[in-house]
Amino acid sequence: MEPHVPGSVLFGCELTASTKSYTFQVDEEDDSEHILALSVVCLTDGAKDECNVVEVVGRNHENQEIAVPVANLKLSCQPLLSLDNFELQPPVTFRLAAGSGPVHLAGWHRIVHREDASFEEDDVLSDGEEEELPPIKPAKK
Repeated sequence: MEPHVPGSVLFGCELTASTKSYTFQVDEEDDSEHILALSVVCLTDGAKDECNVVEVVGRNHENQEIAVPVANLKLSCQPLLSLDNFELQPPVTFRLAAGSGPVHLAGWHRIVHREDASFEEDDVLSDGEEEELPPIKPAKK
């Protein structure tokens, strides 16, 4: 079956002194492909001139939890950081490791719905159509 048209939904969350973390997750039974693409991390109204460190907490290839700092923002020198659609697969947690914020994260939640994830459009040949292979040529000596 063919995948449906992919959808993109605006994503945003805010980290503050009282809300130090936010977890983005999807339903485990959903067989759609989900990608979170972060565009920007910025200090918002009310931020102090202090270092605000934002970490991404996820799992590595050995399924161990890891925390990676992705932004160090300070009002007087770097209040905004472009992440150029940095792609993450859920579940992922954003944590304010230092500072009091508020820090806003914005991006896109991309979803590709599939009726049957085992088929790819390019893999399906129409009835009576066979894949042609180029003829085998002898090696030159």
